[in-house]
Amino acid sequence: QVQLVESGGGLVQAGGSLRLSCAASGRTFSGKAIAWFRQAPGKERKFVATINWSGGRTYYADSVKGRFTISRDNAKNTVYLQMNSLKPEDAAVYYCAAAIGSSERYNSDIDFRSWGQGTQVTVSS
Repeated sequence: QVQLVESGGGLVQAGGSLRLSCAASGRTFSGKAIAWFRQAPGKERKFVATINWSGGRTYYADSVKGRFTISRDNAKNTVYLQMNSLKPEDAAVYYCAAAIGSSERYNSDIDFRSWGQGTQVTVSS
């Protein structure tokens, strides 16, 4: 099973940007779609974005479409989430996860087997 480690979280003002990284270790995630989810305090974990295994197709939650961009560099076993125009409601712990298959259409918790430990994103208003 692939191990995933997120990084890049932090404190940013509303309107600012952050780039999160998700690095694989142990095994590569070649052939697997990778997604980002987020969970705010007291709320359920929600889907943010998925990228297919080749990096050519992506899928976003409506709440982040046009502001967030997911990308991957399979040579570096790393997936990124560029977050622009951040809003206070984007504040959450962000998790990356490896899907059971290669499609960018996976967007439910049950479609993912490996999860990272999360990275905190805080957005001040």
